[in-house]
Amino acid sequence: MKEFKRYTVTSALPYANGPVHIGHLAGVYIPADIYVRYLRLKGKDVVFIGGSDEHGVPITIKARNEGVSPQDVVDKYHTIIKKSFEELGISFDIYSRTTSIIHHKTASDFFRKLYLDGKFVEKTSEQYYDVEAQQFLADRYIKGTCPHCSNEDAYGDQCEKCGTTLSPLDLINPRSALSGNQPILKETKHWYLPLEQYEPFLKKWILEDHKEWKANVYGQCKSWLDSGLQPRAVSRDLDWGVPVPVEGADGKVLYVWFDAPIGYISNTIEWAENTGNDWRKYWQDEEAKLVHFIGKDNIVFHCIIFPAMLKAHGSYILPENVPGNEFLNLENDKISTSRNWAVWLHEYLVEFPGKQDVLRYVLAANMPETKDNDFTWKDFQTRNNSELVAILGNFINRTAILTQKYYGGKVPALGTLTSFDQETLAEMAQYKDKVEKALETYHFREALKEAMNLARLGNKYLADTEPWILVKTDALRVETIMNISLQITANLSIVFEPFMPFTAEKIRTLLNIDTLGWEQLGKMDLVKAGHSVGTPFLLFDKIEDAEIEAQVNKLLNAKQANQNKVQVNQSKEVISFDDFSKLDIRTGTILEAERVPKTKKLLKLLIDTGIDKRTVVSGISEFYNPEDIIGKKVSILVNLAPREIKGIESHGMILMAENTKGELAFISCDKEFNNGSEIR
Repeated sequence: MKEFKRYTVTSALPYANGPVHIGHLAGVYIPADIYVRYLRLKGKDVVFIGGSDEHGVPITIKARNEGVSPQDVVDKYHTIIKKSFEELGISFDIYSRTTSIIHHKTASDFFRKLYLDGKFVEKTSEQYYDVEAQQFLADRYIKGTCPHCSNEDAYGDQCEKCGTTLSPLDLINPRSALSGNQPILKETKHWYLPLEQYEPFLKKWILEDHKEWKANVYGQCKSWLDSGLQPRAVSRDLDWGVPVPVEGADGKVLYVWFDAPIGYISNTIEWAENTGNDWRKYWQDEEAKLVHFIGKDNIVFHCIIFPAMLKAHGSYILPENVPGNEFLNLENDKISTSRNWAVWLHEYLVEFPGKQDVLRYVLAANMPETKDNDFTWKDFQTRNNSELVAILGNFINRTAILTQKYYGGKVPALGTLTSFDQETLAEMAQYKDKVEKALETYHFREALKEAMNLARLGNKYLADTEPWILVKTDALRVETIMNISLQITANLSIVFEPFMPFTAEKIRTLLNIDTLGWEQLGKMDLVKAGHSVGTPFLLFDKIEDAEIEAQVNKLLNAKQANQNKVQVNQSKEVISFDDFSKLDIRTGTILEAERVPKTKKLLKLLIDTGIDKRTVVSGISEFYNPEDIIGKKVSILVNLAPREIKGIESHGMILMAENTKGELAFISCDKEFNNGSEIR
């Protein structure tokens, strides 16, 4: 295996139109940070590059919908994302953005070199154009009827109802999302990267030279290459992005897929300018190892398209590995930002203060390395309570307390070793190779498992030797036991540093030691006899059922709100006039109102319907106080069959309007009508 002098590690640039969630963390940022922290512990020269991807159509759409500028959108989410990463301990050397001046210059220079070297193909094609808005329409700015399922609100790139991938020309009755008018077809010129010319190079470089890549990454690349590559546009008609730096390209910007990966380079340049380093040593020197951490939706861009760009440029190294992960699901359902079915990092940090490492640990343990995996709040609780508290925390806490109790907080001397001591120390020494082998091959779940096994070894050692009993008969033996337990504790501060840096720091504080290097892992003289350790404290707290129930309910509320939104936006099944005429809906007045005991939502109402005075039970107490609605005019369905609710017989149903937030409001007449007036 080739030895490298330095390492350039990148993580996919999160798109700055929303915060990051646990799927992003497990897929990209946790594994990248583990790898970088491991390299730093080994004393390697490594630069860890991150940043926000801030161009593209989704950002312009979000800005338009919110009535703000695209810059306002990216400023907001860049700040949220960067702060969240910092608080979780993602240890970027720089976290910048693609709207920076340095990035615009770097991306422009990159394009211009390929343009001047004749690496692009110019093509003229017809695309939809909005005459009123005076601009070409990106795919997401075109709506129409899906030819597959007849959904009238399909986008120009995909129908979100049936999931079919579309092109704008596939749509029936296309219309502009900007003006609502039918667009016209108009000629426009763009530049394309002829990927098919790089197919022979890519086949050899990936399929022959990098068979060690993860099977999911290698397989996806092979599938693309076997299908044959096609030219890909590197520019588009848009007013948000890096302007195409050639004459006659007014109103055109670099396509975001071309622009964004260059952000790795521009961010490295910015870091180098800030620190006095030479960025070229990390991008243009064969002694540097380039590693991209990504999710599976970015495999093609980082393994085929970006390497083709780098090859076309001719001045850059290619990635040695692209350890892409699969997707993380949430409570057995796909994470969806549009449905708010997600655990957002910035919210977690507020709701679970001081528990950054718990999330890091659980996500690393559930990392979707070769196939999709699932995060559940119950598993989160179990891993915290049964592993972090009961194994790692328990061993270190017992060791610290016994050291304080028996030796006043000073490390006792190591005496004569028994065969059991020697076996334990020999096993401890093996963990360096086990964890290192897993980390070097990007098997982070396996590496974490072995790290926790070292804590299990410590627990077993204490349980088997029972120093709290032995201290009464063999004090010298107990000194050796506690010395070894403290050596294991010091080793745990090393092995958990890549995975749980906050916990590793706490262990070092407990032992009153500085950071130890990776090469010291497995050694038994990390804390010397006579050294004073700190006052014992708990590393982890149990997570109670109520905390988990609150998170599950939060998700269920989000799901209900989304269902309500869908119900608002979609009409129900068509009924006949005869069906509607069966409904007897009348005006009425609420005479009395009171809460139904032992319920949160129900009110018991007495209503004058003009026909009679009747009792109706209605689930509206979250939105109305009983005393505020007495005398309120309402619409009531009077010929609904009686139904018993919480022991109360309810005769009828109040008609309510419900918005996308699940909030309810009365439906009433805008003129004064007598009770009993029919609603038709």
